[in-house]
Amino acid sequence: MSFALVIFDCDGVLVDSEPLANRILSECFQAAGFPIDYDTCSRRMVGLSLQNCFEMAENWHKKPLPTDFFNTVQNRTYSAFRDELKTIPGVRNAIESIPLPRCVASSSEHEKIVLCLNKTRLAPLFNDNLFSAQQVARGKPYPDLFLFAAKKMGFKPNNCVVIEDSPYGVTAARAAGMTVFGYTGSGFAEKLADEGAHIFNDMAELPQLLGFGR
Repeated sequence: MSFALVIFDCDGVLVDSEPLANRILSECFQAAGFPIDYDTCSRRMVGLSLQNCFEMAENWHKKPLPTDFFNTVQNRTYSAFRDELKTIPGVRNAIESIPLPRCVASSSEHEKIVLCLNKTRLAPLFNDNLFSAQQVARGKPYPDLFLFAAKKMGFKPNNCVVIEDSPYGVTAARAAGMTVFGYTGSGFAEKLADEGAHIFNDMAELPQLLGFGR
């Protein structure tokens, strides 16, 4: 396989944010009277935008969330990230070993992507090549975000490879006509494979999987 552009998801691929985000999200749901626990957030909501997560919760429980719920979740999440966020082990070396153009395409808000990359000092590896689901009509599992990122970066979809950790993200990348490598750190190995990803367990493996290094 030969690629021209590497598109990285952010949460769970670059930064180990999923446990923190799901802890905060589940706590906020329960405080608002929505009995949605950590395991449910982890199994059903990883890879979706916050807005999609909120809509899912409202559909399940047939009632609206509080009007300030978004700000509540964001403020608590940002605080936890500033205090606790770390990179996925080995990801910096992996990125630096892949001599291709790269960008980030995430379901998170742009401000959150910037916070994550600045906190973990990964920002210089991507410059301003950061794309958020806020910039497209439909987020993952639809292909819009990956197609948007490829177009902005100047590459055709079939020349792009996506690094994802969620089944929703893999579905989106495959729908965009891109090759996908699924990192299993979030615990979705079987689902990632079922959706068509080439799965791998260690970021140190990624350069070789993409044809670089030994």
